[in-house]
Amino acid sequence: MISLRTGIICRMTNSNTISLPILNSSLADADPLAALRAQDRRAKDSKPLPMTMAEALERGWDELDVVIITGDAYIDHPSFAMAILGRTLEAGGFRVGIVSQPDWRSCDPWKTFGKPRLFFAISAGNMDSMINHYTANRKVRNDDAYSPGGRIGLRPDRATLGYCQRAREAFPGVPVIAGGVEASLRRLAHYDYWSDKVRRSILLDAKADLVGFGMGEDTILEIARRLAAGETVRDLRDMRGMAYVLGAKETEEKFGDASKSPEFLRLPTFEMVASDKMQFAEATKIIHNETNPYNAKGLVQFHDRQAVVCNPPRFPISKPAMDAIYGMPYTRRPHPVYTEKIPAFEMIKDSVTIMRGCFGGCTFCSITTHQGRIIQSRSHESVLDEIQAMTEDPQFKGVISDIGGPTANMYEMRCSRPEVEAKCRRQSCVHPTICKLLGTDHGPLVKLMKDARETPGIKKVFVASGIRMDLARRSPEYMKDLVRHHVGGHLKVAPEHSDAGVLDLMRKPASDDFDQFAEVFDRESKAAGKKQYIIPYYIASHPGSDLHAMIDLALFLKRNHYRPDQVQDFIPAPFDVATAMYYTGIDPFTKKPVYVAQHLRDRKLQRALMQFFKPENYFDVRKALEQAGRQDLIGSGCDCLIPSSPPREALDKRRSEANTRVRGDYVHTIPAAEAKQPQGKEKGKGSKKQSRNKPGQGYRPGRSSAKDQ
Repeated sequence: MISLRTGIICRMTNSNTISLPILNSSLADADPLAALRAQDRRAKDSKPLPMTMAEALERGWDELDVVIITGDAYIDHPSFAMAILGRTLEAGGFRVGIVSQPDWRSCDPWKTFGKPRLFFAISAGNMDSMINHYTANRKVRNDDAYSPGGRIGLRPDRATLGYCQRAREAFPGVPVIAGGVEASLRRLAHYDYWSDKVRRSILLDAKADLVGFGMGEDTILEIARRLAAGETVRDLRDMRGMAYVLGAKETEEKFGDASKSPEFLRLPTFEMVASDKMQFAEATKIIHNETNPYNAKGLVQFHDRQAVVCNPPRFPISKPAMDAIYGMPYTRRPHPVYTEKIPAFEMIKDSVTIMRGCFGGCTFCSITTHQGRIIQSRSHESVLDEIQAMTEDPQFKGVISDIGGPTANMYEMRCSRPEVEAKCRRQSCVHPTICKLLGTDHGPLVKLMKDARETPGIKKVFVASGIRMDLARRSPEYMKDLVRHHVGGHLKVAPEHSDAGVLDLMRKPASDDFDQFAEVFDRESKAAGKKQYIIPYYIASHPGSDLHAMIDLALFLKRNHYRPDQVQDFIPAPFDVATAMYYTGIDPFTKKPVYVAQHLRDRKLQRALMQFFKPENYFDVRKALEQAGRQDLIGSGCDCLIPSSPPREALDKRRSEANTRVRGDYVHTIPAAEAKQPQGKEKGKGSKKQSRNKPGQGYRPGRSSAKDQ
């Protein structure tokens, strides 16, 4: 249950965060998230939210207030957005249903519950749908971790657009409000890797009334309460964390004279950022400088005669509010409608979230942009309550797969000077150096980990979230406890690269930091009498990383006896600073040029260098070394990456690829598929274009000709 021992709740307003004493008042009388009514997470009769009208009727609901449309399978677990948002609305007294992975070819699924009384809440899912669908090479992925059975094709490309448009078609006049990662990161003009162009704000293409960006619990609850009180969707434009578009006449009235709106910063227009890469870099800089909710201004970006307006981000939520969110009666299971396993759930079902947010500010990561730079932590009691509840589940085996969040060791870490935090515009609290005002005490986390593993019924508590190594080394006690009690033989860490210039562009610590962390890890493992290993993760083709940098990384891996099983290839996600570097070839903050490996053939060579030890990569590695003038690394020397002669496996692979290329019909043979083409279907229309709706038809989206494919 939500503990009242803290004696305070948090009232969220548009101007500040105010702590109010609870005294004898009930939670239901307070405001918004911390005011959710107390519920017992361990309630035996807890049921998931309805996915059909029959389930709604069982609850006595003949009409729903809010219908959530999501691109993911519905899993009633606090690691999944639709579960948290749905439970938050339910706890606030609203009737809510979930429509999961609807067939977008018709608007019928949007009519599952009839017309919602208040609004449709639209989300593409826990990931941007394009990243969910395609690899860094623009090839269709083989599975979808958020779908039953891992099956692909259960959501469309750019899912937010199709979902919003179908909602409009199903019930004209019902407010359509988009949110989630995809909508948040595409709310302004952005570079889209898959179409290789700058796209306009998702608000204009999706025709959504509003986009709520960032974490959405307090946003969605405020929307529901205000609409239920009789306000219109236009009245909600004053909310923090809200983006909307104005018509040409409204734009002229509000922003025709720049002096009328000093609380808004004007970004370069869509037309400017789409045609001038320096303007795109400048827009990126302005956007990321306005992310601190305590000093951020609103942003406005003109798209022709229309203005897309982004209000300042919402304030971070309080600890009581966090406890309320994670203290709701989740079943912690997929909805019973599913008969197949859902890979994402299998991976995360026994994990415990203890905090959100990240002050690392890595340029290739969207966590800081979406969850915020300010760490928001649950109380010690709330986490232990959840762990205790897990031990009462007959299906729980006593092993917590992960205790952490976006990072494993930022729990309870905040700026020690709130008055400075309110003015700060640093992009990262730990780069280029750790800020002297940042509280880096691991004490609360060490105690939480100890109490978690000593909870009756718990056999093991693992740490699988990414560890911020530069912070971890500051606490010998944390390192000792981590190595002795929370590592299952292998610890995954993410140094990302070895080149100083690339690491600086990533906003990651120097390579020496990883070396020192590994040294402490090995020493503590030996002291504990354990044989444990570090598994480092690296990124290929990140902006700034050329062949010379990747060769240095390959040498680093060889000298330290690391052999990565998986290669992480840089994907330019919308809104990220590194994506702006990739598109423009410019660092948005310094305006200095940055090397970018844009061609797929160049990216292929960088991936091969990271796995130089695999025989099948021999010819790609050799080509990379020859292009870089590093033939000294070909041979039998101690630093050589490959031998002078290709191994048999490399020859076999090249022969197999050659056979694949020439196998098939001769040039003058009419292809069988073309000869059997049904009458009335025009050749080339829809048959060549890449689509998730028609798996297996090429891999380059938006290209219709055979030559382009």
